[in-house]
Amino acid sequence: MKRTIAFILAALNLSCTILTGQTKFSGKVEIDNTIHDFGDVYMSEGPVSHSFNVKNIGNDNVTILSVVSSCGCTDVTWTRNELKPGASGKISATYSNDEGPYPFDKTLTVYVSDINKPIVLHLRGTSRQKALPLDQAYPVHFGNLALKETEIRVGNLSQGEQRGGQVKVANIGKSPLKLSFKDVSPNLSISVTPETIPAGGTGTIVYNVAADRSNWGKCWYYATPLVNGQVMKSTGEPENKSAAAGGDAIVSEPNPELGKGSSKIGFWAFTKENFSGITKEARKNAPIPSFKNTTFTFGKAGVGTKVKAEFEITNTGKEPLVIYKADCDTRRASFKLPQSIAAGKSGKLVVEFDTKGLEKGEATIMINLTTNSPVRPLVALCVTGFLN
Repeated sequence: MKRTIAFILAALNLSCTILTGQTKFSGKVEIDNTIHDFGDVYMSEGPVSHSFNVKNIGNDNVTILSVVSSCGCTDVTWTRNELKPGASGKISATYSNDEGPYPFDKTLTVYVSDINKPIVLHLRGTSRQKALPLDQAYPVHFGNLALKETEIRVGNLSQGEQRGGQVKVANIGKSPLKLSFKDVSPNLSISVTPETIPAGGTGTIVYNVAADRSNWGKCWYYATPLVNGQVMKSTGEPENKSAAAGGDAIVSEPNPELGKGSSKIGFWAFTKENFSGITKEARKNAPIPSFKNTTFTFGKAGVGTKVKAEFEITNTGKEPLVIYKADCDTRRASFKLPQSIAAGKSGKLVVEFDTKGLEKGEATIMINLTTNSPVRPLVALCVTGFLN
């Protein structure tokens, strides 16, 4: 059993052969992509920069009010003047690239007039001390197609939204490689530029994911790469990522659809309700999930037994509470959810956790509930104990 820390947190036009990764927000602005992947950068290169294009797609003027970077290592500037309908501006960021050789993911939180919630952009990449051969820098291989990983995180989505991004790939062969895709999941759009990647060169996968009300919480979207028209099975392993302090006790499992021997790549997004247009009156009357305890401790249990945990949920709001989904990053847990909890009433979430095959010692599973409450759209719960 692999134990790592678990990161739980509009239909697209499919007629285009090359996607732009554009993402629309509240029908007012469009950004060319929300995630920029620098790929491998080298500390000797010094700072690296990227500009996000912002277009006003609404009927009124908009202003980029502020952009806040996640750390002092990232400087940011943006278009300060009002953008008229149809006009475009830029958000330009420079990462210092001097924090040491490791993967980085820096965020830019963007505040735009007349959009209730901020827009979050990402700058990702891997800073290295020196250049590595392509087959080592991109350790997951589908024949001569090489990637850094096959599990690609898209970020958070609200219903009615879509999110786009980019992923760097490489051709580790000695002849040009034509890349296309088949068996693409609904609500995922994907392409590559250039379609033919030169020998020893790199390309960019461009993707868009759209929220759908049939999908809640952590959702996976898949595509099968065709390398020169052929389906290939993956070999190699992604670079190891260190668990956070205490993360070794958190029980999680890799996605069984992906990894060595699979022919797929996967994109995951965490989808929640969209409350951007909610009125003050609706918020006042909205459901509110309340818990006596958000941690259930089962004490001690023998390895191989099944542990049952119960959480009492009380709706202290004025409208029915709906729990759309319960998520955790292990197939060892199963859930029984109340379909709906009326105002002023209570219900029970029952979790059954199979400990067969686990190691002795502390064990923790993290659970995320996705709800229709604007006060608590996401609720984090924890089941913990000691296995002997």
